[in-house]
Amino acid sequence: MNFRTPEFDRSDGPDQHGAISAWQRGATGNGVTIAVVDTGIDTASPEFAGRIHPNSRDVAGNRGIQQEDDHGTNVALVAAAARNNSGILGMAFDASVLVLRADRVGTCGTDTPEDTSLGCSFLDTDIATAIDVAISSQARVVNLSLGGARASRAMLDAVRRASQAGVVVVVAAGNGGEGDVADTDPNQPTGFASALRAAGGDNVIIVGSVNEGGTISGFSQRAGNEADWYLGARGERVCCVYENGQIFVGQDQDGSFRLLFSGTSFAAPQVAGAVALLAQAFPNLTGQQIVEILLSSARDAGDAGTDTTYGRGILDIASAFAPVGATTMAGGTAVVRVGVDSAVASAAMGDAFAGGQNLRGIVLDKYARAYEYDFGSRLRGAIPQYRLHAVLDSASRHVSAGNGETSLAFTIADPGSRPRDGWINQLRLSPEQAESARVLAARLALRIDPRTQIGLAMREGATGLVGQLQESSRPAFLIAGQANGDTGFERVSAMSLALRREVGAGVGLTLSAESGDAWLGNLHRGAAMARRERERFATRSFAVSADRAFGPLETVLGLTWLQEDRTVLGGYFDDSLGASGADNLFLDAGAAMDVAGEWTFGANVRQGYTRAHRGGLVAAGSNFASNAWSFDLSRRDTLRSGDSFGFRIAQPLRVTGGGINFAMPVSYDYATTSAGFGLRHLSLAPTGREVTGEMAWRGPLWWGEASASLFYRRQPGHYAAAPDDTGVALSWRRGF
Repeated sequence: MNFRTPEFDRSDGPDQHGAISAWQRGATGNGVTIAVVDTGIDTASPEFAGRIHPNSRDVAGNRGIQQEDDHGTNVALVAAAARNNSGILGMAFDASVLVLRADRVGTCGTDTPEDTSLGCSFLDTDIATAIDVAISSQARVVNLSLGGARASRAMLDAVRRASQAGVVVVVAAGNGGEGDVADTDPNQPTGFASALRAAGGDNVIIVGSVNEGGTISGFSQRAGNEADWYLGARGERVCCVYENGQIFVGQDQDGSFRLLFSGTSFAAPQVAGAVALLAQAFPNLTGQQIVEILLSSARDAGDAGTDTTYGRGILDIASAFAPVGATTMAGGTAVVRVGVDSAVASAAMGDAFAGGQNLRGIVLDKYARAYEYDFGSRLRGAIPQYRLHAVLDSASRHVSAGNGETSLAFTIADPGSRPRDGWINQLRLSPEQAESARVLAARLALRIDPRTQIGLAMREGATGLVGQLQESSRPAFLIAGQANGDTGFERVSAMSLALRREVGAGVGLTLSAESGDAWLGNLHRGAAMARRERERFATRSFAVSADRAFGPLETVLGLTWLQEDRTVLGGYFDDSLGASGADNLFLDAGAAMDVAGEWTFGANVRQGYTRAHRGGLVAAGSNFASNAWSFDLSRRDTLRSGDSFGFRIAQPLRVTGGGINFAMPVSYDYATTSAGFGLRHLSLAPTGREVTGEMAWRGPLWWGEASASLFYRRQPGHYAAAPDDTGVALSWRRGF
């Protein structure tokens, strides 16, 4: 909705004090009553049509509420002039106005539109009566744009009753700031205002005037000893004086002009209108809390912090409407860290989060104020890995030895190498940083009887260990991975073991287990971001596979159960959403067959099913599927003895459909302090699909080992908008 209209532009206060932020939330004062204790009102003005409270009355006589002096009308205009595309716009333009005329009979009849000074007089007993009428009429705020040297016992008692009833009392600081008012200290609010503040305690705000630039008005009395309860608001050169329900436009030798008015009398209703906005938006707030919020959210002015000129600062409605303190999920106790990532996708989820998704829910701040928060705006995708640099920068060597019964293999970091981006955490042989060689991984395979083998590995996954026990022959590719064992996220193994037994008729049965960590696919919060490290969470897997050869055809079928303690297929979800891990089931099928002499064709397919653990906000139906595949054609001894050449095309694991259902709080009832819940579905399926093709050669060359690879990756990382990744990798190493 567009609030920046000519009517808004003519209004002094709403823009300066940030009222639009409240209006955009639907807070316009509707249903809230502002009591204006003053000189009556122009009952015929269209600015108040249909919004003058039926309990409005003349508490000082029986004249009715129709004004003789326009001071009360001008005060009411600042607080609540209608949004009707005419005249000006009040701070709380939909609020009801409880008009309590309290000027003494016969004291206001001489004022004209050109003279808006308050020449009327008031009796304390009449003001006290007006405050009691406001209490009984359930007004949320009483505006007192009047003052004096002191307040009577009757007045103070009425303010105490208002405070006890939760009514906010807003009182003008006084216009003696230039020292031209007898018996007035310009550096202190009026004695009347100070006395009311003392009687009403933390339900009272004293308001001084600032100009358009936020500087204290010369005529405004300062905060002084009441600085903790003093707030500045626009009260200088405020538009406009009305005549016959319309803005008064005069004529002189220079042309037309409008009359403006000034005084702390007109700063006070800016704050009274802000009280009405908060009271409507957050009906749970007490009067004391509303005062606390307005004072603590004020824009600092003058000396830093609370000072004796500006008190707490200048009215800032936008800040007053912002959540304060720790936010929690409505209907629960989970802390919501606003501005922190709601989720971090894994590589298998690709660009699923790129376009944002509807994941709106209700959160509460320290005052139990309800806010709609879009968790979908804080979804972070995995970083697509451009693998060439990582492969060539591995700086490690593979050393192996063994016989038919036992084999040992080590992956050792070259001297001076370092892990890249925190993905590898090496196992040091000694604590000294200058250690010349470091063991990154180790593997042991042992045949314990003619039909049984056992394998144990440290910092190496179970997939490679199982492949060794099954004696499967795989072509070596640098970039294009094999579908078997692809979990869709970076997983670092701590330990794995495997047991294979030949059970007859050429069938081998292998059991394996692995423990390790899932690395998040992107940097996440706090210290980890500062250190450029990805967080990691524990995982465990258990697998069974059967292999059998049918002549030249080798086949493998496998079933893997992967448990995640905190992640969901490698994706991270904030604690406030309640995601607490997942179970994954992977079905693997693989085959390799010798064709056309020395050529071997291989194929692997993996189908995954993931179920997120229910708990917190994670609801039933939080399941999704994924798959990966790879096909390759390879040949050994192509150019020379001991080399290999191959071509592979592969799709890394990718979520194909489904996601997580969150039972989000989508509404909040202040009357019952309870949340209403609805399902929000977060799709984890990307629009992109990575397909990688690679042609690779490896073999002995010049007393060393050489490799060459040419690859092409379409939509890397399953990001539809990602540029293609192409490259050539050449390497040569000499053993030691």
